[in-house]
Amino acid sequence: MKNLWIVAKKELRTYFTSPIAYVIMTVFMVLVGFFFYSLVYWFNAQAMQMAQNQYYANQININQMLFSPLFHNISIILLLMLPLLTMRLFAEEKKIGTEELLYTSPISVSEIILGKFLASLLVLLAMLSLTALLSIFTFLYGKPELAPVLMGYLGLFLLGAAFIAIGLFFSSVTDNQIVAAVLTFGALLLFWIISWASNAATGFWKDVLNYISFFQHFDNMTQGILDTTDVVYYLSFAFFGLFLTHTAIQSRRWR
Repeated sequence: MKNLWIVAKKELRTYFTSPIAYVIMTVFMVLVGFFFYSLVYWFNAQAMQMAQNQYYANQININQMLFSPLFHNISIILLLMLPLLTMRLFAEEKKIGTEELLYTSPISVSEIILGKFLASLLVLLAMLSLTALLSIFTFLYGKPELAPVLMGYLGLFLLGAAFIAIGLFFSSVTDNQIVAAVLTFGALLLFWIISWASNAATGFWKDVLNYISFFQHFDNMTQGILDTTDVVYYLSFAFFGLFLTHTAIQSRRWR
């Protein structure tokens, strides 16, 4: 555990002593802020129109009309941003020639992988914490339900963890950071849109395509639905990404 934290601190120091974390977090917050402002403006206009009719006034739901689309927008931004966060984690080690030094240290491969993973998770947590300021603003001036909001943030964190694990894997198989970022983005986008193919499928394959899609599981959580199947899916996906990373590194060490 001590070695894991040593690796994590090293990576965090690299993130925050260079422009990497600041640029990613700034761009992330600008985009989130834009979508939040647009959704608040749209919600306010819709609410004023719906309030004129008692039936429609009862249909106003700030969680479904504001937070649910906001979480979906944030998830897409994470899909764009997190490959940039993970692309250097192993690729840079190979590029500058410190890979051999790292792997011959007393720290095990598993601790190195988990340390880098933890550092990226902490940056992700910081990014999501900044967006919580927008939620506080909403709670001050509106009356959203807390549980669906918390579920949405849990979904974003689990989704981000899965993204980071896949990013780690692609960073471990190349020494080019741009290639790592592009491969990560392509893989994540494929798993995001694969549910579209389920519209043309039937029976068993329809269920399979829906299950392996990021969107299907995340959509449930933005609605405030806590299903252990969704949690297990993201944890399994993250574990699989870390397992592939460990396998790729070990196979290269034994060559």
